[in-house]
Amino acid sequence: MTIPGETLWAKTALTAQGWADDVIVEIDTAGRIASVATGPAPANARQVGILLPAPTNLHSHAFQRAMAGLTEARGPDPQDSFWTWRRLMYQFLDHLTPDDIGAITAFVQMEMLEAGYGAVCEFHYLHHQPGGAAYDDRAEMSARVASAAEDTGIGLTLLPVAYQFGGCDGRGLGPGQARFGNEPHQYAQLLEGAGRALAPLGPDAILGVAPHSLRAVSRAHLADLAQMLPAGPFHMHLAEQVAEVDEIKAHYGVRPVAWLLDNHAVDARWCLIHLTQMEPAETEAVARTGAVAGLCPITEASLGDGIFDGLRHAAAGGRIGIGSDSNIRITLCEELRMLEYSQRLRDRGRAMFASPDRSTGRVLFDAAAAHGAQAAGRDAGRIEAGAWADLLELDATAIDMIGKTGDTILDAFIFAGSDQIVRQVWSAGRHVVADGRHRDHARITARYGKVLGAIMGRI
Repeated sequence: MTIPGETLWAKTALTAQGWADDVIVEIDTAGRIASVATGPAPANARQVGILLPAPTNLHSHAFQRAMAGLTEARGPDPQDSFWTWRRLMYQFLDHLTPDDIGAITAFVQMEMLEAGYGAVCEFHYLHHQPGGAAYDDRAEMSARVASAAEDTGIGLTLLPVAYQFGGCDGRGLGPGQARFGNEPHQYAQLLEGAGRALAPLGPDAILGVAPHSLRAVSRAHLADLAQMLPAGPFHMHLAEQVAEVDEIKAHYGVRPVAWLLDNHAVDARWCLIHLTQMEPAETEAVARTGAVAGLCPITEASLGDGIFDGLRHAAAGGRIGIGSDSNIRITLCEELRMLEYSQRLRDRGRAMFASPDRSTGRVLFDAAAAHGAQAAGRDAGRIEAGAWADLLELDATAIDMIGKTGDTILDAFIFAGSDQIVRQVWSAGRHVVADGRHRDHARITARYGKVLGAIMGRI
């Protein structure tokens, strides 16, 4: 997509220096912010109400969007859990073709943009054909994800997932996992192919590495993976479920967070997903690494994962970002709301993340913007010259915005508003959402609806 470059004039904007009125933002033809200033609206400027940096969705499994609503009935087990949900997910994914993945992913990315996200980290582990045979191009499915991003205009950090084993004991992949697996040399081929698939997207597309979890790769392979793209993002699931922690402790001798921090130089390029099963000392130790805790509050609630120890982590200087994970519901404001409310319910308090100088909504939004960009390896998350122009406009005339200024704008958006307040979105200068709708909303939705109907007819 050609980026024409344009000038925005915002009545109010959250810049890198804080809130300001009458803000002029110049976007260059490379998709970056060329300058930020204040003053009267230039004659050629697009006038907007409330301008914010558009956060990055740091964790998505796009294909799971098509499962929404299919896993809420009680299964045959006495107690339904993450593990029964996972079995249903494995059964579902065997019905998905490359064309299906392309249509689902484009729809998901469109929904993310309309919710106010400017970019996404796709934690992509559906690599092979049903039964586990590789496609002629080992990166066929990664290419479908990249093609969807080219179609929708979303900023993409593609994270091909390494998956070797069915558990810590090195057992083979189960039937539902056969589409995930690669041996180390095969994963290297996959990563190379994924890089080629990203090439048409332009300079804001990023390639990263993602071991699925400590259960799914060997210790030797994990060490090799950490060196593959030493300057790129490195994501993995960690300490999500009690049974996972118990399995790792039984085979590694220690809990997963403790083992990882003792054996790897975890730093700011790492994003550790979920972390809902940590002890206090582990929470503080993770915070000190500079890694991003990748939180997916809606999915974590849906799957019964547990509640991240957010206040302890924040007190230790920790960094958090948010993702939509299973994509059961794609909504920026509700992810942040769920994160805050989970802390309130557990600790019986209010305004839990607020600080003396920033409101709850401001703290949460700042974290999602800055640390989502960090996790993506994306030079964004702020309205400042030189950053990618990942921007969103909130409707200043929306009922919940009336009379709101400064941090109360974000408090109203997160705790009283909805995604319908999002009016426009730019991703690296690409103007992808206007009047609350993606530029190709009708076409992308129609394609997804057709594919979803076909999938439902097959399962």
